[in-house]
Amino acid sequence: MKKICYIIFCSLFLLGSCTKSPEQKAISILEKAIEAHGGQEAWEQLETLKFRKWTRLLLEDGSIESETDQLIELRMKPYLEGTISWVSDSIEHISTFNGSTMNYTMGGNSIKNQGFLQSKKKDFDAAYYVIAQPWKLLEDEGASLYYEGQKELASGQLAEVVRVDYGPEQDVWWYYFDPVSYQMLGNEVQLKDHRSMVENDTMEQAGPFLLYGKRTSYRINEKGEKLYVRAEYQYSDFEITLEK
Repeated sequence: MKKICYIIFCSLFLLGSCTKSPEQKAISILEKAIEAHGGQEAWEQLETLKFRKWTRLLLEDGSIESETDQLIELRMKPYLEGTISWVSDSIEHISTFNGSTMNYTMGGNSIKNQGFLQSKKKDFDAAYYVIAQPWKLLEDEGASLYYEGQKELASGQLAEVVRVDYGPEQDVWWYYFDPVSYQMLGNEVQLKDHRSMVENDTMEQAGPFLLYGKRTSYRINEKGEKLYVRAEYQYSDFEITLEK
């Protein structure tokens, strides 16, 4: 009898040891997603990434708040730097980060206000954060990753859910992946004053990478129910340079 109990105990121990933790499961999903979107090796060879990003912000009543059509160039090596440029009311805006310093010109005039430049650095960081998914989720050392199981999205699509926590007082993100192809379906974010969900409506093949095409952002409630369309995005005209 003791021998049987011992065997059962060992079997349960081994089974428990083989079960992945929520963090390990999240990492495993992200590794599969990275492979589905072009692979880690290709991402590490990326030198420059250029693309056009069109954005339309909408108010709750459906009226247009603003539209921007930006050209974004990211240079990954030897360090991250880049430029975001667009025209608004016939005035050219150029936002440039050289790896250490943020610069901004409007109509050819340089803006020196440090508070303004800090806000533009956040915009630059956000532009990189969005386009660099899912690779960046495994690059952020301060991010805590958790697997939350599967969830049926509002579209009816079943998704693997990975929660990304950046620490106290920070936004909490949820990323959704197809359980078969591991392509990213969209993401959800809880900010201090509201909750949003972005759906990846289409994807674009750009060189070895599968990147965004059309995306739609919804303001949602705590139950995840869509309240209204907050933004529409279109990514296009990708140009990619890889290390030789």
